[in-house]
Amino acid sequence: MTDTPTSLDIITIGRSCVDLYGEQVGGRLEDMLSFAKYVGGSPTNTAIGLARLGLKSGLLTRVGADHFGRFVREQLVREGVDVTGVKTDPARLTALAILGIRNQVDFPLIFYREDCADMALDAGDVDPAFIASAGAVLVNGTHLSAPGVAAASRKACELVRAAGGRVVFDIDYRPVLWGLTSRDMGENRFVANAGVTARLQTILPLCDLVVGTDEEVHILGGSTDTLAALRTIREHTGALIVLKRGAEGCVCFEGAVPDALDQGVAGPGFRVEVFNVLGAGDSFMAGFLRGWLIGAPLETCCEFGNACGAIVVSRHGCAPAMPSWEELNQFLSAQTRSFRLREDVALENIHWSTTRYPPRPELMVLALDHRSQIVKIAEEVGGDLDRIPIFKTLALKAVDRVAGGDPAFGVLLDGRFGMRGLEEAADMPYWIGRPIECPGSRPLTFEGSPDVGTELREWPYNHVVKCLVFAHPDDAVDLKVAQEREVMRLCDACRETRHELLLEVIVPAGMATEVDTISRLIARFYALGVRPDWWKLEPSEDPEVWRNIQQMIDEHDPHCRGVVLLGLAAPDEALLRSFEAVAPFPIVKGFAVGRTIWADAARQWLAGEIGDAEALDLLSQRFKALVDGWRANRPAPVAIAAE
Repeated sequence: MTDTPTSLDIITIGRSCVDLYGEQVGGRLEDMLSFAKYVGGSPTNTAIGLARLGLKSGLLTRVGADHFGRFVREQLVREGVDVTGVKTDPARLTALAILGIRNQVDFPLIFYREDCADMALDAGDVDPAFIASAGAVLVNGTHLSAPGVAAASRKACELVRAAGGRVVFDIDYRPVLWGLTSRDMGENRFVANAGVTARLQTILPLCDLVVGTDEEVHILGGSTDTLAALRTIREHTGALIVLKRGAEGCVCFEGAVPDALDQGVAGPGFRVEVFNVLGAGDSFMAGFLRGWLIGAPLETCCEFGNACGAIVVSRHGCAPAMPSWEELNQFLSAQTRSFRLREDVALENIHWSTTRYPPRPELMVLALDHRSQIVKIAEEVGGDLDRIPIFKTLALKAVDRVAGGDPAFGVLLDGRFGMRGLEEAADMPYWIGRPIECPGSRPLTFEGSPDVGTELREWPYNHVVKCLVFAHPDDAVDLKVAQEREVMRLCDACRETRHELLLEVIVPAGMATEVDTISRLIARFYALGVRPDWWKLEPSEDPEVWRNIQQMIDEHDPHCRGVVLLGLAAPDEALLRSFEAVAPFPIVKGFAVGRTIWADAARQWLAGEIGDAEALDLLSQRFKALVDGWRANRPAPVAIAAE
């Protein structure tokens, strides 16, 4: 690190794009029908990986003034990457990479980068104050392939060195991006070219760390003899050279290059199944830098880098597959590891739980996902069912009026009557929940497609899946098995489609409850491997009930986002007493209350007794009364930033 204080550990510079990963595995790219969208580009991936590992990273790049450019910027903010240096280019589009996983060797890859935004980065985009705020910069080989981006990279290197910082060079060689192969050969890793070698070598005198694979060392050193190439690199720089060797790990050379590769500082690899090599190098870089930037021994740097690479090589995608610091430590401390690492349940749970965003220390939700109840009210007052969707949009307006943009608020709306509200909520910063169960079903059944995974593929990723289960520990065995099977199926589908899950548990009317009834149900679901992101539970004024719930969740899923209280149409006074009862229990983060708030307004509005303005006023007043009651018992935590 530098001797002068800096606000960032490192700024990565260069490629920033959207990766479209084929979701079908084992076939040709021509035969893939659907694609998952991720942030991409080597330095962008590394910046995200570093942020997840607890370092302060920033990015210097350009993105287009388009939907994908906004996606990249928003995702970087969510991940905690400083976007001061992310420039928006109104004249160019954000780059794309389309990728597939065919087998353990072949990974078809097409780059759409003609006149793209990040390749228009120039020296004028490099702010000296921003560069001086970091202890290091990372530049990559692709951004030495054209004069403008090369000048920007060199200027950043010179500025950071003048400020006492260090330069990291990721060789990042893609022959297709230098015009050396046909466009359909994006996966080709090596084409010898003296001109490329000469261009890459110009940056070496400025470097403190150089990282590359065998092929990348070959192009930088101008020889396919690895030792000879390393010696040529050493002639141009005194930097630490790190050779990535895939499953064999890595080896580091601090001084003169020895007579054999294994005479360097070696870091052994980890034995895992190779599922997807694309992006593993970016994750290796993040892991290695997690140690190197803080002065850790080289052996530790290698261990971090190899472990991060092993984790990402086992998963789909790159940036979303990057491990968190807690996850990395879990991987390294494990006594045994699954060869098929993506099937390691404990590791995958930590990955999911520690990479969710944004944090939600508090959640206050107006629940209007009811379908059968509001239809019943409309029929009782002779109201028009076609007007129900309009009323549900008023619920969203009420949330917005009370919340004023605070993302600690949310709304529960259904896809049947609440779709217009869900569509409007897409432009707001609030938590969005959406039911998937058939109303009142017992045993549990789902709306929409019989295949719940297919249904969720159509939902925006930020829609939290809400599932209500009427259950009791003493349910008949056949009923219990049927319901548990559906909940497990739903939980698996949510993870596969990257949706959070809110599991609502209500004891059926007429069945007896004890202080451990709900906690026993929670324990049962955890035993089945079901780990909801949220629980939605019935209110209770008995502290013993909440002690049992708190203990059960802490024991089985300390990363659970928390519990929200449901209302069951209880009067305000009863709910306020329940708020007071849960105040000592931090697992309870808020409430998701419905009919207590909206039932009177809906009845009057559907009967034509009041108009939109009066209904909105009534909804807002009732919602605010509960918000005030909650916060009187549980002061609001530090505000969180909107997504």
